[in-house]
Amino acid sequence: MAVRIRMKKMGRTHRPFYRVVAMDQRSPRDGRVIEELGTYDPMCPETDARVNLKGERVDYWLSVGAQPTDKVGVLIKKYGTEGTHLEAQKAAMERLGKRKQYTPAPPEPAKPKKEEPKAEAAPEAPAEEAAAAEAAPAEETASE
Repeated sequence: MAVRIRMKKMGRTHRPFYRVVAMDQRSPRDGRVIEELGTYDPMCPETDARVNLKGERVDYWLSVGAQPTDKVGVLIKKYGTEGTHLEAQKAAMERLGKRKQYTPAPPEPAKPKKEEPKAEAAPEAPAEEAAAAEAAPAEETASE
């Protein structure tokens, strides 16, 4: 059996998502899979965070003679175990994590204030005037 490492299309219309899989080359694109090796999400806003591969398993399948397709070969070259874009991928994953962490909470609706009865407000007014009267002489003595 000739094994290929290729992409299996998932997702929905206008929102593609792919699984990187090892499968028999004679099986249809979305047919039976031998093993899932990772994912590829072309809709991800961070270019380097689009691919997630199980590096050890990809290396195993390559060592036993599995042939990657052209597109998967490029992804393995960039994001495999010895890929050229691994540092950029880690940085992009961190930026995506921070983006989720800093999403603002929806604003809370304004609560209506309860009006206080006028009878309670009257005793407070003289107390405020008395406090102001006590503060005024203290200011005059400090200035002399």
